[in-house]
Amino acid sequence: MAGSTLLWILLLSVHGYGQTQPSIPQELHGALSVAVKHYNGTSLISEEKFNGNILETGNCRWQLDWKVTAPSKDGMECTLTCKLQRGSAPASALAVSFDFGKWEARNYVMVPGIVYNGNRYRTIGNGYNPQYPRDMYYNQAVPVTLSNNPRLSADKGDASLVELQTNNTAVPAMSFFSPALRKGWIVLTEQQTRWGNSGLTIRENADKDSCSFGISAPAVRRLAAGFGDFHPSGDQAPDWQEGDEVSIRFRMYAFDADNIPALLEKFMTVRKTVTGPNTPRNLLPMSELVAAGTRICSGNFSVQPVGNYYLPENSKDFQLGWVSGMINTFPMLALNDSTERRRVSEELDFITAKMQGGSGFFYGTITANGQVRTEKAPPDFPAVQALVRKNGDVLFWLMKHLMLLKAQGYGRSIKPAWEEAAKRLADAFTRNWKKYGEFGQYIVPETGEIAVFNSSSGAIVPAGLALASAYFKHPGWLQTATAAADFYYTRDILQRGFTGGGCGDISQDADSESCFGFLESLMALYQYTGKQIWLQRAKVQAALCATWTLAYDPVFPATSAIGKLGGKMAGAVWASSQNKHAAPGVCTSSADYLFKLYRATGDKRYAALIRDIQHAHAEAVNMPGHITTNYLTGSSMERIQPSDAEGKGSIGNFIHTRNSWTETDGILMAMEIPGIYLQTDTDQLYVFDHITVTRVSRTMLSLTNKTSYNAEVAVMAETSRMATRPMGYTTFTKWPKVKVKAGETVVMTVSFPAGKGGSPQCKVMK
Repeated sequence: MAGSTLLWILLLSVHGYGQTQPSIPQELHGALSVAVKHYNGTSLISEEKFNGNILETGNCRWQLDWKVTAPSKDGMECTLTCKLQRGSAPASALAVSFDFGKWEARNYVMVPGIVYNGNRYRTIGNGYNPQYPRDMYYNQAVPVTLSNNPRLSADKGDASLVELQTNNTAVPAMSFFSPALRKGWIVLTEQQTRWGNSGLTIRENADKDSCSFGISAPAVRRLAAGFGDFHPSGDQAPDWQEGDEVSIRFRMYAFDADNIPALLEKFMTVRKTVTGPNTPRNLLPMSELVAAGTRICSGNFSVQPVGNYYLPENSKDFQLGWVSGMINTFPMLALNDSTERRRVSEELDFITAKMQGGSGFFYGTITANGQVRTEKAPPDFPAVQALVRKNGDVLFWLMKHLMLLKAQGYGRSIKPAWEEAAKRLADAFTRNWKKYGEFGQYIVPETGEIAVFNSSSGAIVPAGLALASAYFKHPGWLQTATAAADFYYTRDILQRGFTGGGCGDISQDADSESCFGFLESLMALYQYTGKQIWLQRAKVQAALCATWTLAYDPVFPATSAIGKLGGKMAGAVWASSQNKHAAPGVCTSSADYLFKLYRATGDKRYAALIRDIQHAHAEAVNMPGHITTNYLTGSSMERIQPSDAEGKGSIGNFIHTRNSWTETDGILMAMEIPGIYLQTDTDQLYVFDHITVTRVSRTMLSLTNKTSYNAEVAVMAETSRMATRPMGYTTFTKWPKVKVKAGETVVMTVSFPAGKGGSPQCKVMK
């Protein structure tokens, strides 16, 4: 009998529908218990478990009431209400525990945005971006090494305790996959009760044969997790008086699962089932975002002794890839403006002339005066090294620049030196793949040696190789791309359940950037090979990306900056398990591959995911009457902070700076994702821009702009047959735009004139 069916037989016939405590399926060897816990500060001094619905201890009488429903065949929703009927209870919390026996340390444990595979790996340092020990260099057998994060112990004989608040996560949830049982389990809850943010705990015994997952109201942690360290939480359990009550609502799923991808895909399906659908606000039309963002970037073009370039971040020194160089140039080139095209050309000249090492790999940073800097290595390290992810970005984005110039009709302006640089870099990646069987995390650009192995830093490299293979008609690079993508999927997704080491300021921690970067690679391989396996793997990867993305609108303190603005931050993307904050976008990408995945599958979950990300970005943009930075109109910064990782005073408050990568991100999303996607022969219609759309007929739409800004809405219209062909990297340049003034409603029609190569035309009705 299937576990999900057995679950409901136990729930409905044994315990009585809607009245008494639910059960966990027998196949999972689990039990559910409820307790009242008493504290001295954050130290647990005692706990009393319910045996039934009444608990009497001392002068207290506690009563439990259960409301249980079965919304699906493999899930149950429960609301547990506890009332103190008599007496008083100082510093006490209600806790529900899901206790599992016959546990195994190899079980995959995931808490979205912070714990992946239990974070059960070697740990170094006690703070932000710890220095690597020397045994990590030139060591192909180096173990995965993380910062000091909440984790289950990797050491035999050590018990483990992970203590989190619900706002430490992308969605308040905990989960695991058991390879032995071939089962998955997920529990989701709400952010808060009347006592404030709830707690999420995972407790594993020293023998690692039992594990408990707990939800408490409220959170009472001894330590709060910071950026690679811990600090006293300052949590407090409330004092209960007679008549006080609190309710914990949760939804629990138990289901068959053959592997980690099955758990991830299930999670994506259920991630909003407790917190509910979010309601993004239409604040800032995409066209206004482009105008404001490109004004800032244009004003930051700089002439320096080493070369001419758009300034990255808040420094005159240059950083390649990751958060700035050769990424922020792309939207400026897309403007099709002669001045910006000349400036982009000057930056490409500087990069290809000054930053490519003897091996073909690029250095990651260089000062305005021309001094190449090393990354991550100790001060006395003999070789200058660079982040592999940055080199992956260089190859991918350089190819996109070349493709865009050709699409704009400026192919003759492409300089042989740029193409030669791309070829040398593609060759360097291919040589390393053949030599090492991986790309590593850090390389030495002069020699090509891998300095640090065993991360997902090169997750975006297959995308760059695929583009280069098609552009230069070099099939060997596509072969390397497919082999590398297969390697990353097998090792990192099937075996580990995360990608990591893709950010320049972390160890090999799980991170969202390599996660989204790998999705870019999978969709590139689908485009250039046409093979369904890459599309299927992209679906799994998108589900992993969803674990990094806020699924709901967190409650922020009313006095915080976000609270005062009424910010709706569903769609903000958590950075990494070390850097415990969310950001307004994917660093650094439009994430248009999510749109491509939606278009290829018709699955609106992918459209909703990128829509959420784009709208969360708009919430963080500094505009008149919506102040988020101390800088120019259109500026933004990288912190959307739901957690207390930087202290309780940081929750909901923007840091007073600007980040060019977030500004670039907003422009890219506004350019590479259509405002409206329409299939004229089906019911497929999705709105990404900050407007309201009503479908009058298959080819007629009514557009209303309720924002304070005039909008030019990009429309991608096609037939379902057209949608079977993968979308190119420069398709966005052909999208027609419809003007809709602030407060205005217009009606437009879509047609496909003969001889226009399938490109639609949009006409506004008079």
